[in-house]
Amino acid sequence: MRSDSDAVGVALRAGRVIGLLALAALVIAFPSLAPDPFILSVGVVITSYAVLATSWNFVGGFTGYISLGHAAYSGLGAYATGLLIVRAGFDPWVALFAGGVLVALLAVPIGIASLRVRGASFVIVSIALVLITLLVFQSWGDFTGGSDGLRVPRPFGPDVMRPEQHERFFYLHAALLAVALLCWWVIDRSRFGAGLKAIREDEDKAQSLGVPTFAYKLVAFVVSAFFTALAGGLYALWFGFLDPVFQFSILAGSYLVLMSLLGGIRSLFGPVLGAVVVGYAMEYFKAQYGDTQLHLVAMGVLLAVVVLFMPDGIIPALNGLVNRFRPRAASIREVTQGELAERRREAEPPTSKQEVGR
Repeated sequence: MRSDSDAVGVALRAGRVIGLLALAALVIAFPSLAPDPFILSVGVVITSYAVLATSWNFVGGFTGYISLGHAAYSGLGAYATGLLIVRAGFDPWVALFAGGVLVALLAVPIGIASLRVRGASFVIVSIALVLITLLVFQSWGDFTGGSDGLRVPRPFGPDVMRPEQHERFFYLHAALLAVALLCWWVIDRSRFGAGLKAIREDEDKAQSLGVPTFAYKLVAFVVSAFFTALAGGLYALWFGFLDPVFQFSILAGSYLVLMSLLGGIRSLFGPVLGAVVVGYAMEYFKAQYGDTQLHLVAMGVLLAVVVLFMPDGIIPALNGLVNRFRPRAASIREVTQGELAERRREAEPPTSKQEVGR
């Protein structure tokens, strides 16, 4: 039984490695497989959603804090990148990284203030942050462009055609996604990650056991804001135009929560899978039904299905299904009949003849 369980474990690990290699090959080949520039642009949007959902998962997956306000950090990253290029004359790639750092620094005081509350109070604070940033960037028109928007120069110049722009930005988003996933994986297997999971399960008990809960939450919050800002800045360089109503949208933050819940917030690739499903569904409904709000109805139905039938997400549900058919190791180590007889002889008391001789 034990050897069967080990063989199944080896097969599962090999299957994961093969699946990961196949996924990497598919990502690399996608631009050449896309039949037209529109499908390629949809791929860019989906990879952008995947980066954003993975970034959100640093907070939601590790600490259990549900934030509906992560659109504030992606919007701040987008505007920081665009304003550094337009107003300060920065190189686009320097502006992208500098914008991420600036948003991460800004997230420190925001996190110190907001992480002192939990549950519904934290959700309300995150929503308030989105509304505040929306009002600020709409009202400060002389600097941010206000409701007229901000036009961001594309980094590759006018000689690069639109399809090639899509291809390059698809690979850039995929590279950023790989870095975010690697960072999440490292944290998940570290002592820091164990402390974050303890906070998620029972914060008060974790604090009583000596886990510096507030410091751990703040670090995860800042890392999440940093990657979210990079994703927002990269989107600004690709799309070339920023509108505060779109950038600071509560719906965008809700989509990130839905993507992560659908795939599984406690798994590495859960938000990526959720981003592929939700992102494709949204783009499909927008393409088929135009400016109608049918895509919002579809997202609401999908969220209800996830909550009712797959509360832990798709990947944990599949893992549970696989474990049901996996051979279970015996709780007591199996021994041979000869080993059992030898142990019984060693445990037997002296014979009657030996006692008479004494």
